[in-house]
Amino acid sequence: MLTQLDSKPLRWQKTRYSPLTRQLDVFTACGLFMFFLWWDRSLANNTSRQKQKRARWLVKTMLDLGPTFIKIGQALSTRADILPLEYVEELEKLQDKVPPFSSDQAVAIIEAELGNSLFTLYRDFDEQPLAAASLGQVHKARLHTGEDVIVKVQRPGLKQLFDLDMQAVRRMIQFCQQNFSWSKLYNLDELYNEFFMILYQEIDYIKEGKNADRFRENFKNYPGILVPKVYWKYTTHKVLTMQYLPGIKADDRDKLLAYGIDVKRLNQLGICCYLKQILQDGFFQADPHPGNIAVSVDGNLIFYDFGMMAEVKALAKDQMIKAFFAVLKKDTDVVLDTLIDIGLIESVSDMKPVRKMVKFLLEEFTEKPVDFQMFNQIKEEIYIMFEQQPFRLPAQMMFILKSLTTLDGLARTLDPKYSLVACAQPFVKSLTISQQRGNLVGELAKQARDFIKFRLQQPSKTEVLIRRLEERLEEGELQIRVRSVESDRALKRINLALKSLIYICWTGFTLIAGAILLIGNYQGWAVLVLLLSILGLWMSVRSLFNLAIRERLDRIAES
Repeated sequence: MLTQLDSKPLRWQKTRYSPLTRQLDVFTACGLFMFFLWWDRSLANNTSRQKQKRARWLVKTMLDLGPTFIKIGQALSTRADILPLEYVEELEKLQDKVPPFSSDQAVAIIEAELGNSLFTLYRDFDEQPLAAASLGQVHKARLHTGEDVIVKVQRPGLKQLFDLDMQAVRRMIQFCQQNFSWSKLYNLDELYNEFFMILYQEIDYIKEGKNADRFRENFKNYPGILVPKVYWKYTTHKVLTMQYLPGIKADDRDKLLAYGIDVKRLNQLGICCYLKQILQDGFFQADPHPGNIAVSVDGNLIFYDFGMMAEVKALAKDQMIKAFFAVLKKDTDVVLDTLIDIGLIESVSDMKPVRKMVKFLLEEFTEKPVDFQMFNQIKEEIYIMFEQQPFRLPAQMMFILKSLTTLDGLARTLDPKYSLVACAQPFVKSLTISQQRGNLVGELAKQARDFIKFRLQQPSKTEVLIRRLEERLEEGELQIRVRSVESDRALKRINLALKSLIYICWTGFTLIAGAILLIGNYQGWAVLVLLLSILGLWMSVRSLFNLAIRERLDRIAES
């Protein structure tokens, strides 16, 4: 649903926007948000109400900064695993709160791109947009041949804004890498390059049209999936004309039930569809939020947006197939080895915390909804993992995980008792009876048959009891090992406290020296010494901030 915001133009909608002004806007917004977080932690004011307040400010700021940051916010709205619920709920609103641009601008772009007057091109054209997204908006129209279509029009000045944002975000990353040690733990450069590469592809509607044709070809013999046709005569780099396929928003559970649509079957169709995209086709929609997927009144899935598509290399697909069936079998060792092979986890000297984390996830969440409170059972292992930093998120994997986490959230909205294993059964069954040839299909069929054998050869109750006893013994050994890190944590806190004390003494000493020099009319030296005092103050605040975070993490781990 389209939400009209204030009529006042936002900052990013300026006709003239200099690189320096844009840089200041981005740095100011990021700096304010970091200050707010530090202030809340310093005052121990991290209540749910305060988080909601900060989250609303963040959403408003992202809307004000424009399409690039709206896209970043939409990606973060799928990460309930790393963000507080209050932030996730507010960021989700970015899907519906993007302001439209004027119909006059839309018509001007269409006529300039297609080289003719609007009603020479279309018999009817609805100037009120059906929906507005971060990169463009959609209008309903009718061709002179009688077909109902939608016309997607790119926002004016979008490429120029992206060029400015590339520079601004690049400098922000460089600033973080130079001043914050935590930023060096993540491959920010690779993520930056991949994000903007995808972003620039997404504003090329010729590329999107070709993606839609390829996607439709992949599903031409697959029942239950509808992909709109592209009308190439009325399509350019900034205008895309496609078949009009109306439907119910994919997360509108009440409306779906009112039409008698089986949400369990719908989840099954969606999961099998995405397994086919990722494991068989190697070409998948990387942004499956409810605005991009709808449901027809007869229960078919309709895919709309093909701007953010991603491809999986053949080697990675083989690894993902193994990981998928290992998840179904809850085989911790194979899942862990596969995750290391595809680069999602880095091997470290002590993999016990990681192994226990993977095993916990497989046991608790593959067949029932996620309950984040259950993570308290393994919070010690989570703490150790983040200290060692064994997890690494390659740029390509970011889009795979984003699409899967979004799809998982959508499935659980429709059916709180949703089970990945149950939904994947038709896909597994289709692989076991597949008679096609080729390395990839052969690997799929082999893994599927092995999975069926595994299900038929479940261990007896005695074997299960023995395994649980072994696990308890292992956990006991792990607990002894975990307790040995407490002294190390204390030493790290003492080290940070000493650094903070040194910086504070430096700040006080230089401040007093600067004041004395100023009184003695040594203005030049006084300015230099006072500048050193300001530097000391900055380093003191930064060190105290790191100490506060360390103490908070330690309290969480020890409670």
